[in-house]
Amino acid sequence: MVECETAFGKPSSPVTLGTLNNVPVAFVQRHGIGHTIPPSFINVRANIAALRSVGCTQLLSVSAVGSLTHDAPPGSFVLIDQFIDRTIQREKTFFGPGLVGHVPFGDPVCGRMRSVLASAAETADVQARNGGTYVVMEGPQFSTRAESHLYREWGGTVIGMTAMPEAKLAREAELCYAMIAIPTDFDCWHESHEDVNATLVAQRMADTFTLTRRLVTEAVTRLGEHQGACSSGCDHALDTAVMTAPEHRDPEMVARLLTVAPNATHLGAEQ
Repeated sequence: MVECETAFGKPSSPVTLGTLNNVPVAFVQRHGIGHTIPPSFINVRANIAALRSVGCTQLLSVSAVGSLTHDAPPGSFVLIDQFIDRTIQREKTFFGPGLVGHVPFGDPVCGRMRSVLASAAETADVQARNGGTYVVMEGPQFSTRAESHLYREWGGTVIGMTAMPEAKLAREAELCYAMIAIPTDFDCWHESHEDVNATLVAQRMADTFTLTRRLVTEAVTRLGEHQGACSSGCDHALDTAVMTAPEHRDPEMVARLLTVAPNATHLGAEQ
């Protein structure tokens, strides 16, 4: 394990380094060792900075969620392609005063990675819905019944608390990003099923461990074969993002940003 101190603070846990089917991997426990960090208090900026510091270029996220549709029942998997961000109290950007940037985010998930995940699920014989909208709530409380029905009307597929600002920050860091969402319950909208609770979530995640490991192993094996530029353009997300004139860019802000987006050297302030 690697203890990291980043320009954005300490990550949720030390970075665990290893290999999976001969593919180098790095892992951060977003909720901390022993699940001690609530969703609203996760230092996602530091987590991403720590992963970048050990050489990561692709970020595969796994998240327990509630299902908002019959088409994504508990025990299945959803390969997310869209998000609705309802969070309100989290650090959501690496930019700030002295360096203003707006990354394109119409397609928040790397299309190349999601395609790889879909193929991996088929090979691993894992039921996975290819595409779905993740409604990200602030928490830590679960939804009211009225909220759950509202999110269904919005077209949400699943609901959870951890995908944001993870996906947004990954894009600003020019990382390829994809998410495997694992429904553990039907939130609280389904009249024939138990309302979500923390014990149920933990139990269902344990029940799907074998399938999750099989899918992740196959996905990582395939993702490890990727070489060169991302066909979805994730690795050039900052090319057209910065609004601040070069002569007015804060050198300290630029330096901090380059710790998570090391290839964006064109952002350097004029001397």
